[in-house]
Amino acid sequence: MATEAGFDPRPPAARTGRPVPEADPALVERWRSGGGELVDLLALVRERLGGVAAFRLGPAPTVLVTDPRAVQHVLALHPDRYVKRSHRARLLIGDGVLAATGDAWKSQRRLLQSQFTGTGMRRYERRIAAAARVTAERWAAYARSGQRFDVGLEMRRFALDTIWRSLTGHPLDDGTEDELNAVASVVAAMPTLPADPADAREAVAADLARIDAVAHRAIEAARGGAAGPDGPGLLHLLLGAGAESPQYPDRLIRDELITLLVAGHETTATTLTWLYLLLDRHPEAREEALVAGAPGSAERGRALQALVHETLRLYPSAWILPRYAAEAGVLAGHAVEAGSDVVVCPYLTHRDPGLWPHPERFDPRRFTTPGGRPTHPGAYLPFGIGPRACLGLRFALRESTVLLEHLLPAHVPAFHSVPAKAAYGITVRPDGPTPASLR
Repeated sequence: MATEAGFDPRPPAARTGRPVPEADPALVERWRSGGGELVDLLALVRERLGGVAAFRLGPAPTVLVTDPRAVQHVLALHPDRYVKRSHRARLLIGDGVLAATGDAWKSQRRLLQSQFTGTGMRRYERRIAAAARVTAERWAAYARSGQRFDVGLEMRRFALDTIWRSLTGHPLDDGTEDELNAVASVVAAMPTLPADPADAREAVAADLARIDAVAHRAIEAARGGAAGPDGPGLLHLLLGAGAESPQYPDRLIRDELITLLVAGHETTATTLTWLYLLLDRHPEAREEALVAGAPGSAERGRALQALVHETLRLYPSAWILPRYAAEAGVLAGHAVEAGSDVVVCPYLTHRDPGLWPHPERFDPRRFTTPGGRPTHPGAYLPFGIGPRACLGLRFALRESTVLLEHLLPAHVPAFHSVPAKAAYGITVRPDGPTPASLR
């Protein structure tokens, strides 16, 4: 608002944009009274108002961003304007790299980034392959015996074994696996935890204590020189940083360890579970991948990666990315005031029919056919884009592809039941068990 002297105190950028279109309060109220998921409200707002729109759940508006250019503007071009204030999993991951901000985040990310480049990934190839072989042997035993098992739990077990080997240099043992099931319990509970941080922590105190105990044992073992059969892991890198810098006390090493553990297995396990559920409905996609090339060939590898990419399109690892407008600016021609909440939603961007023809269809050929997918960087972002994009993208794709190389040619799970819907928490996961046997 201009002052009496005619001076508008807002920055010029905030004065040049038009208002963000805002959803009718009656639309929000109908959604609220119907008890729908947040994703349902976001989909309604996007459908009615477009790729940059606002809605109110309280006194201030929240800006929803799904247009690719606006997505890139927020996440990649102006990350210092649209900042990450806090992570929903902070009570679990503490000040780990996912939750850190400012200079602390820059320092933590710089330390870890080299571990996930093409060169850095080579040190994990043997560990990924070993975890995949263990899973393949277990599935072969299921096939021989006809034993029923849960596909989601199997994918979690594989991903947890892979990241544990990468962190510690040791394969996952049964006792550690049992204790680390507490991680899944905390993640699943987060959407329903009390708003007050102290109350939320109290609600999952027993699980957090189990997780802390595992982390403490791993840190002490690594500090004592227990490098593991495959040599030192990421945990040893963190301990080295702690020995050289007071910025890495034991508590931060614990937080970083748990962050890598959660980020390194939760999303991969969920993606692989969705993939097997999708292949159950689309068996032709499995056949197309297996005839794309010989085992171990580049053609087979690209076909398997396409299965993973298309699964991530439908169920992105980060389905919603909250940000906070630290200063005023113009977003796709719309004025965004300082202090606004901004929500980027890859889930809806990936299902935009203007970007992805027949967006609800599972079609891995989008990622193998020239021109089959939009090329704008803001149109496909299952792990985010920009400086805060997930460090583990390359790792996740590699471990998923290696597991599929082992399992896909040999086994076809027959599901006895499938989840009726998705659960939208930190990730988008199947809302229920996935019992199956192998045929």
